[in-house]
Amino acid sequence: MFLLGASGHAKVIIDILKAQGVTIDGLFDDNPNCTDLKGYPFLGALKDYKKAIDSLIISIGNNSIRKRIAEDFQNIDYGTAIHPSAILSDDANIGNGTVIMHGAIVQSSVLVGNHCIINTSASIDHDCTIENYVHISPNATLCGNVTVCEGAQVGAGAVVVPGKRIGKWALVAAGAVVVRDVPDYALVIGNPARVIKILK
Repeated sequence: MFLLGASGHAKVIIDILKAQGVTIDGLFDDNPNCTDLKGYPFLGALKDYKKAIDSLIISIGNNSIRKRIAEDFQNIDYGTAIHPSAILSDDANIGNGTVIMHGAIVQSSVLVGNHCIINTSASIDHDCTIENYVHISPNATLCGNVTVCEGAQVGAGAVVVPGKRIGKWALVAAGAVVVRDVPDYALVIGNPARVIKILK
């Protein structure tokens, strides 16, 4: 497995892959000053790499950057990283390039798209749909039948009650309690969550 990006997010993914027993072949980054991360070598920019790549994870926390990179490099086989302490239903469906971190719970009939982050101890209940490039932050809770649209982020410790829709590229602030649908590109905060800004 190769990683693209050398941030703190990459450090966590390295730990997950090691716990899975997956071999890490190196990291790509556009920063020419990088030398290694946690003992794993830098291989330069991905666009300049001439050897075969068996599998890659985009180890960058920013949703829009993950999307841009995935669209720029569409012919790569993207892997997944799922920590052994995560609990996944047998009928949950996990997309390519997605990372599920320590202690996360993904329940029955959940669909998680491509290049998502399900962060530490996040909880996703039955029949939720998580679209591509979404980030569910640490300790966030999604009750049943929630839809989180492309590129949205649900902040740390936030709660989304059953059946609600989080619009594309919306941001639910840390600790917010979502009791109604969130519009596309909206920033919502508070309990109950209210729109304070449109991000586009």
